[in-house]
Formats: sequence, structure tokens, C-alpha cells
Amino acid sequence: MRYLKTSQDRGTGLSDNDPLSGVANLFDLGLVFIVGLLIALFGAYHLEDLLSQDSDMTIVKKSSDGQMEIISKKGKKIDAVKVTKEKAQGKGERLGTAYKLENGSMIYIPD
Repeated sequence: MRYLKTSQDRGTGLSDNDPLSGVANLFDLGLVFIVGLLIALFGAYHLEDLLSQDSDMTIVKKSSDGQMEIISKKGKKIDAVKVTKEKAQGKGERLGTAYKLENGSMIYIPD
């Protein structure tokens, strides 16, 4: 007749004496948390278009020291250009006016 083994019948296995057996999956839990955080950040800043191949987009970013960076994506190619005063100089024509509203949004009115 066979008897089922219980936890008392295991003997002196390592699982009974190992103090780190309860924290073995913390690394996996950390990876799941990081992936979830990345997905949440992509959703909060509407950056899903960076992952798709058929969309084109342009982002203008201004740092706290006043330097601007233009990030443009066309197909699979992503370009980042830092705009300096030397690059921003030149001749051109006025195309319109941009206004910043009270709620923080910006609108562009062509001339």
C-alpha cells in the first residue's frame, strides 16, 4: 500500500532551511513592475506612435536651460536635432503666429 508524502516526510531538504526561498521571485516581480511602468509612461505621454512603423511624428522639446531639441520620426528612421542659435539663424519669411492659452495648450494661426 502506498502512502502520500507530506511535508514532514521530506526529511532535511534545503527548502525547509533556506531563508531566501521566499524572495527568489522578487527579481521576476521587479521585471514585471518595470515593464508595467514603461507601458504606463508610453500611454501617459502618448508615445505609442514611436513604436508603429507607419506613422510620422515630430516632437519639439525644450530643456530648462533654454536649449531646444527636435525629434522627428519618418517610417523607421528617428532623428534628434539639437537647435542652437547658430542653426536657428538665417533668412526666411513669417508663416504665422503661435499663442499659448491659459490652459497651457498652444494654437497656430497662419498669416
